Amino acid sequence: MTESSATSGNSKRIWGWWWFDWANQPYNTLLLTFIFAPYFAASVAPDPVTGQAMWGWMNFAAGLLIAVFAPILGAIADNTGPKRPWILFWSLLYIAGAWALWWAVPDADQATLIWVLVAFGVGMVGLEYGIIFTNAILPTLGNRAEIGRISGSGWAFGYVGGLVALIVMLLFLAENDRGVTLIGMEPLFGLDPELREGTRAVGPMTALWYIVFVLPFFLWVKDPPAPEVRVKTAIKQSLSDLGRTLKRLPSHRSLLSYLVSSTFYRDGLNGIYTFGGIYAAGVLGWSIVQIGVFGILAATIGAIGCWIGGRADRRFGPKPVIVTCILGLIIVCCIVVSTDRTMVLFMPIETGSTLPDVVFYICGGLIGASGGALQAASRTMMVRQANPERMTEAFGLYALSGKALSFMAPGMIALATTWFADQRLGVSPLILLFAAGLVLLIWVKPDGEPAQVWEVDNATR
Repeated sequence: MTESSATSGNSKRIWGWWWFDWANQPYNTLLLTFIFAPYFAASVAPDPVTGQAMWGWMNFAAGLLIAVFAPILGAIADNTGPKRPWILFWSLLYIAGAWALWWAVPDADQATLIWVLVAFGVGMVGLEYGIIFTNAILPTLGNRAEIGRISGSGWAFGYVGGLVALIVMLLFLAENDRGVTLIGMEPLFGLDPELREGTRAVGPMTALWYIVFVLPFFLWVKDPPAPEVRVKTAIKQSLSDLGRTLKRLPSHRSLLSYLVSSTFYRDGLNGIYTFGGIYAAGVLGWSIVQIGVFGILAATIGAIGCWIGGRADRRFGPKPVIVTCILGLIIVCCIVVSTDRTMVLFMPIETGSTLPDVVFYICGGLIGASGGALQAASRTMMVRQANPERMTEAFGLYALSGKALSFMAPGMIALATTWFADQRLGVSPLILLFAAGLVLLIWVKPDGEPAQVWEVDNATR
């Protein structure tokens, strides 16, 4: 994982930034995708179809909240200087939201269902806002030629963190239908399998994991010196700057096209991550442990994909990496929609065949490799497209583009699932989201706007 740019003074700073990816990844790996989401749909909600719909509406609401305030907070951060106090606050939301998932008991009543969904949403808001502020640090970690590799290696390191956390959960805590973990033992610490306490421990474990492993970030990634700014003045200036940025967006065609493109394809990717485990539980009848093994495969291949994608990014630039990954994910979605227990690629199969399981494992590998490399290359592309003097604001807009319609994938999946009363057909809208993102990349310049354009833009602020 050693980088050529990670010399003397900057090495610890890069590693500290990578440790943030390691610390926060379990929220995606354990909670959003492979352990908690399918457990919620299969065991906490009244039934899997209702659970998938409820999960979709929760993601819809949280995504809308993130989208509204992300660019505003990014603009304020650019004018107030230090980012670490902001990241600390978002960390507290992350920890509180994750820990509260312990109360997601099987067959929960209505009040508990609402509590669990709100808690998950709070944690996700903390996760996403924290990522905005840490992504804005990326341009300070290396030169233009190196940030693609730094981003890819960081994402790969995060995937490894998620993988390790998932293995720990499967081996020692998450129980299957017989009340034992993957290695045949009861959950540690005397947790009651009948009450699914081993699986429910995924929330507190995610919180503790973050508390421990985010420490290198706060110790090694220091804010540069910045003048004291009155909060009221900073907010006023920030809103003014954000207004100018939004007003001028149409004149920056490449940036605007990229933001809109990423709105669609990142929403599609979030949809795969959010509903992949739920789909496997409901359509294929997989247990939490089976889904966890699927997650190990996806995370392992994802880490390799991020590492390779970072090298490809450095050599070819982020745009070819993004295009390749989107095409791979479109293929995955077509396979998933055409596969269930009775068919593969719409072709009937024998009753009891394991072919759908094999196909879905292959899809998991493709999702891991394509999704990880796509996210790493996407934040590198954002650095190339953004105004260097307004980087946190730019990543706020990037978060807005990722969340402005982030309610769309969960909403479309929830609507399609409810309309068809079918989980398989419920995920079909993801194909359209990826296709729209791919088409819009046509107008994105691989290297963004020339530096002179941004110098003129900054001079007129």
